[in-house]
Amino acid sequence: MLENKDQSRTSLAQLGEFGLIEHLTKHFTINQESTLKSIGDDAAVLDFGAKKAIISTDLLVEGVHFDLAYMPLRHLGYKAVVANISDICAMNAKPTQITVSIAVSNRFPLEALEELFDGITMASKVYNVDVIGGDTTSSQKGLIISITAIGEANLDDIVYRNGANATDLLVVSGDIGAAYMGLQILEREKQVFQVNPNNQPDLEPYTYLIERQLKPEARKDLKELFEKLEIKPTAMIDVSDGLSSEIMHLCKQSEVGCNLYEEKIPVDPQLINVCEEFNLDITTVALSGGEDYELLFTIKMEDYDKIKGNPNFTVIGHMTQASEGMHLVTRANTKIELKARGWNALSEE
Repeated sequence: MLENKDQSRTSLAQLGEFGLIEHLTKHFTINQESTLKSIGDDAAVLDFGAKKAIISTDLLVEGVHFDLAYMPLRHLGYKAVVANISDICAMNAKPTQITVSIAVSNRFPLEALEELFDGITMASKVYNVDVIGGDTTSSQKGLIISITAIGEANLDDIVYRNGANATDLLVVSGDIGAAYMGLQILEREKQVFQVNPNNQPDLEPYTYLIERQLKPEARKDLKELFEKLEIKPTAMIDVSDGLSSEIMHLCKQSEVGCNLYEEKIPVDPQLINVCEEFNLDITTVALSGGEDYELLFTIKMEDYDKIKGNPNFTVIGHMTQASEGMHLVTRANTKIELKARGWNALSEE
């Protein structure tokens, strides 16, 4: 082969995960009539007749996405399924099947993989999805899991990221930031354990936060709830990479701006206490944490009365004209430019 004389290099961290995806896929074209939606949303949409197929895939790599020092394999299997099903839910679709592929090194015995698949099996039963295939191969180092989730939806029910309007309300389900603080607790206790293996952590005060990190749940229930309330979100995404990052995705795809109100962001009381313990700013944790797997969506202003007082939802802001930009409105009523500080798998830090 001819030697490449051009030694210039571009760091992947410089692009970031989403910048890299956009760069690598910009030359792809759609050639099949059955492809309704490809790259750029939580999942792809394929047209196979009356029902549309919704497909999403994720890759989890040991040392990057999980640490087996505190992540039990059974929990890992469960969480891997949930992370993919959440993408299907973010399209307002019903999850129906998954495929599971793993690459594993010889340091893992059969019993370890049985635990992993126990978690996958449990999740498949909880979410009523069929495991229909996959692949296994060897890995030179560690464990890699790839799960593809498949769902179905009527065409009129599908919600994309690009449908928000400048007058829409910005809404989130559940509470935000707990999974990230659960991770901080586990990381702290890991460091303590490494110094003194005889020191067993007392995790009882942090039960909710740790559960949100180790055993999250996808909001499969919201599709039915939307139907009961007679609401269809105009745009939607799941909160996996951080609230600020997800809001900016909605704004970019929908070509709108937004005002997010700090005082409206829903957080659990346990999160508030632990943020004080760790001397961390609650808003920063909520904006940047990620892995909450709640749904962030927009609705028309006239639909407000339909969700008003509903314990599942919190209105946290409103969309604006794109020219107004994306802002966090602080408790002191100061506008700060919203920045994406969530999870970046390609970060060099």
